[in-house]
Amino acid sequence: MQHVVVIGAGQAGASCVAKLRNSGFNGKITLIGAEPCPPYQRPPLSKGYLLGDMTLERLFLRPASFYADQNITLMTNCHVTAIDPTAQSITTTNGPLSYDELVLTTGSTPRRLPAAMGGSLKGVFTVRDLADVDAMAPRFTAGARVLIVGGGYIGLEAAAVAAKLGLKVTLIEMADRILQRVAAPETSDFFRALHESHGVTLREGVGLERLLGQDHVTGARLSDGSEVAADFVITGVGIDPDTTLASAAGLDIDNGIAVDAQGRSSAPHIWAAGDCTSFPYRGSRIRLESVPNAIDQAECVAENILGAGKDYVAKPWFWSDQYDVKLQIAGLNTGYDHVVSRRDASSTSFWYFKGSTLLAVDAMNDPRGYMVGKRLIEAGKSPDPALVAAPETDLKTLLKS
Repeated sequence: MQHVVVIGAGQAGASCVAKLRNSGFNGKITLIGAEPCPPYQRPPLSKGYLLGDMTLERLFLRPASFYADQNITLMTNCHVTAIDPTAQSITTTNGPLSYDELVLTTGSTPRRLPAAMGGSLKGVFTVRDLADVDAMAPRFTAGARVLIVGGGYIGLEAAAVAAKLGLKVTLIEMADRILQRVAAPETSDFFRALHESHGVTLREGVGLERLLGQDHVTGARLSDGSEVAADFVITGVGIDPDTTLASAAGLDIDNGIAVDAQGRSSAPHIWAAGDCTSFPYRGSRIRLESVPNAIDQAECVAENILGAGKDYVAKPWFWSDQYDVKLQIAGLNTGYDHVVSRRDASSTSFWYFKGSTLLAVDAMNDPRGYMVGKRLIEAGKSPDPALVAAPETDLKTLLKS
């Protein structure tokens, strides 16, 4: 093996090339990214970076010098336009490249509002990459009116930053409640109260009919016939796996690039990791949009390229920062049928059960609840829900049962 090429210079791509070098691979490594800067953290974009609390250099996953020091060719501002699996080559805007092993870490792309709904008006933004946030940041001035479309975590994080900076924030969610796709009503209720306490206007069960304005957005007409004035708009209506290259190359697609348990795609010598992939998980197939998954799966792929023959076993966890609340999530709540609540003066956690089986935990400013829940879930243990609910229960004792 002489040359490993990684397409996509995000968290997964950066983790893969670093793991290859750390694991003793001495061949050529090329990491290709479409953006002009080295790989960087995305989660702080909608939090610390947008607030002005984090500099650009602090976003970088590793110093720019790391790649040269590790003899990794980092090609920034470079777009891959085609993959030829038979010839084991790719076409890029910098010219053709051949590979011995290819890793796709192409991530995901934000869904955008169609032009027919005003999505192409100036002043309409998504929150996905550095360019998005740099473009909208000057608009975050006290008193400005922002409309946020979508009540998922990205929309809520943007709302929190805007409210902290003194903007007038309206958030609309077409579903019956914010976070409906990802969380229980209890968690939705918690964050609704949090945002309303900071002056955010939440409109749930109301969709967007269209944005208003001739050249620049001036507001929106909603599905109930009302109108909202806005100086700019942020859309957070979901993301899709970036499978464009893989699909054109004939790879199997199933809610992402379909890979086996070790990260192999349907084409020889082509692997994939991170947001762009779907993979086997507990008898089904899932796709995880999270930093931990991007890191762990990419590192597993790197090891398997070197012959480890190791199955990737996902340990899902997520987080979100809003105002002074840190939400930490362990596990996946899919299929839950009841929720157990724990609350005290400073922390809250919601424990998702299916029957007697613990599936997931949402912990708000409750690091102990999160860590205990995570360890239980990863060990396949389920505590008595009554013990979880009892305020006098020391959660650490649940790990001993």
